[in-house]
Amino acid sequence: MARGVLPCLRCVYILRRHRARFYSDDISGKPEDTDVRNLGRAIVDDFATIRSKYQTPKNPIVLAHGLLGFDELHLAGASLPGIHYWRGIAEAMTKNGIEVITTSVPASSSIEERAAKLGADIEAKAGGKSVNIIAGLDSRHMLSTLKPPNVDVMSLTTIASPHRGSAFADYVFEQIGRKTSTISCKGRLLTMPAAANLPTIYSALGKLNIHTGAFQQLTRRYMSEEFNPSTPDREGVRYFSYGAFVEPALWSAFRVSHRIVAAEEGANDGLVSVASSKWGVYQGTLVNVSHLDLINWTNRIRWLVWEMTGNKRNFNAIAFYLNIGDMLAKEGL
Repeated sequence: MARGVLPCLRCVYILRRHRARFYSDDISGKPEDTDVRNLGRAIVDDFATIRSKYQTPKNPIVLAHGLLGFDELHLAGASLPGIHYWRGIAEAMTKNGIEVITTSVPASSSIEERAAKLGADIEAKAGGKSVNIIAGLDSRHMLSTLKPPNVDVMSLTTIASPHRGSAFADYVFEQIGRKTSTISCKGRLLTMPAAANLPTIYSALGKLNIHTGAFQQLTRRYMSEEFNPSTPDREGVRYFSYGAFVEPALWSAFRVSHRIVAAEEGANDGLVSVASSKWGVYQGTLVNVSHLDLINWTNRIRWLVWEMTGNKRNFNAIAFYLNIGDMLAKEGL
């Protein structure tokens, strides 16, 4: 399962070789929309701390991970404790009286394959109960197209899901699909062989048993021209969504990807724009929250440095997910 990280490392290598272009004026053709007042309700510090009481929804909540995610990852063999994708989130929700169902789908397979596995997991684990899902594109396909007969879904809440694709996915595919690339080096434009082309990368990943179906499906063209037109919302299911916005620090892993997405789509969390995140009833934009913050994977050292420099921590992922449960309860779900 750890091998699923390889595509990301390969992309990082390619992106570093082209970083001069990322920070040139060439990428700033469109203004960055960083004013969240234009992007729905700004959620600044509503989820900074965990409240003493939250309402509990009537139905179980299904947590389904995103691309390159997992349920539990064992890096040192099955005999030692594994790493949980939903770090502390599932436990906190259970402690609050919520019945939590975690699912595991292929890390990088196509949306269609992941959706089929998601439906099978819910059917096997829900025991015929109605459920609320916190997930993304896989769930939309499952609900709209597959419609598994023994899966009764009351609501779907998506969090920074690329409903309209991502400019970063576009950019990566543009780069790795080229035979040559032009980069800026010390004021000169150099034409260099591309690190690899798309068929070669797909072939290599396939030999490592790493599926590649999901990557191209994250492009804006695929989402706007193929996925969304063929994936209408399912009648009777409530759809909610959240987006996130961050200005990455100099040392942030999202600094390059954020700039690419910002130039094309505006405010974003480092990978997915707020505009692309909106689906159904938009609950608001989480301010100064990155894509990793959203699943409680932020390095604790980052928050320590943040607080040592006089800043107040503005987001706690556990408080956020407990609040989603509270929101669903208030909606009668």
